[in-house]
Amino acid sequence: MSADERDLIGYGATPPDVTWPGGARVAVSIVVNVEEGAELSILDGDERNESIYEAREEVVGAPDPCMTSHFGYGPRRGYWRIAECLARHGVQATFSTCGRAAEATPWLIKDAAERGHEISCHGWRWERHAGMDEATERDIIAKTHATLAQISGIPPVGWHTRSAATVNTRRLLIEHGGFLYDSDAYDDDLPYLTGGHDHPHVILPYAFDTNDMRFQPGGGFITGEDFASYCLTAFDRLSREGRGAMMSVGLHLRLIGKPARIDGLDMLLEGIHQRGGAWIATRREIAAHWRQTFAP
Repeated sequence: MSADERDLIGYGATPPDVTWPGGARVAVSIVVNVEEGAELSILDGDERNESIYEAREEVVGAPDPCMTSHFGYGPRRGYWRIAECLARHGVQATFSTCGRAAEATPWLIKDAAERGHEISCHGWRWERHAGMDEATERDIIAKTHATLAQISGIPPVGWHTRSAATVNTRRLLIEHGGFLYDSDAYDDDLPYLTGGHDHPHVILPYAFDTNDMRFQPGGGFITGEDFASYCLTAFDRLSREGRGAMMSVGLHLRLIGKPARIDGLDMLLEGIHQRGGAWIATRREIAAHWRQTFAP
């Protein structure tokens, strides 16, 4: 994509008046990222170790059992706290899942699907796609889709690359034919369409601010109250603006699943329910509603 191909206008001063189900003012998407088992690790035969967690300490050229153990916390303990919290509030989320993570924890994916959560694609390994050649990326998309369909029992319809996608990613998703939407965008508070009349493809922007990744050092969140307060402030503003909007909340098993943080998710969901005016839905549901409403 060149500079002159970027869309820096979007909906401009006249975003569409969105009618969400039930007359909701804000569509809220809870995304639980499942990456554990897909992080880069020499122990798993990868070329290097992952270096990003609560503390940055990169081990080069040797296996790193310490980092592997940190990531192990997510499926061992964090998942259950998150799943139980969502169940208490009657919320269905989108579990954005790396293919290799699903292979490592099939019980987790099956349990999430049985609870009614959406299983979507988050790449094969937990890695950026920037610089990846087209043939490799095409194979990764197909492999991830097939693996999640086999384990969950429901073919996924969504995709989100870890951080940087390639200039080919969206076209390859459309060519694959199994995807309704992708979340490889951070540029709006509303979905939008691409792909033309023949292949209407929904883009559901994601967010890094209303996201528990900010519990990592320097990210700004210390307590669960920090997370809940920030996210509720975003919800309140979107609700006051009154045209209808979408809010993404990003979660990670190994982050919000910690005992000192999980109450923040409880506070957020309770606060949204008390305020009213929210449609808490999976990304599959939001994308389907958008395409049905706005596709030509």
